Amino acid sequence: MLFLLRMAFWLGVVLVLLPTGGTQRAPASGEVNASDAISAASATVHDLKGFCGREPNACAVGSELATTIGYRAQAGAKMLYQLLTEALESHDAAAPVAGETKPQPAAPSLQRASSENTLTPADLAPAWHGPPLRKAI
Repeated sequence: MLFLLRMAFWLGVVLVLLPTGGTQRAPASGEVNASDAISAASATVHDLKGFCGREPNACAVGSELATTIGYRAQAGAKMLYQLLTEALESHDAAAPVAGETKPQPAAPSLQRASSENTLTPADLAPAWHGPPLRKAI
């Protein structure tokens, strides 16, 4: 859902910034100056302040949603922190200490994953046979 909102925002920004391709301009009466824009923005903020008074159910659902998203973000950050901590600890443990020899890895046949060499002859056969290529004269 957040991806769609971001995509819509950036698509809107791109569409606003694209040149119109024509030299035709809107009439001067349609232009908005900075003071009108600030006045409209302040009126919008004032209207949003009273939104919870008009729509208490929407505010309750919105606050529950914000709380749930906050908990998920916190859990995700904790998981990422633990993952990075474990990765750094294993990296530090693998670093050789002065005077200490690094253990040799086991033979390659013992390290081979169980998923190796599992293709059947049908899997290895080419999927498409085209006509032979002609030689250029």
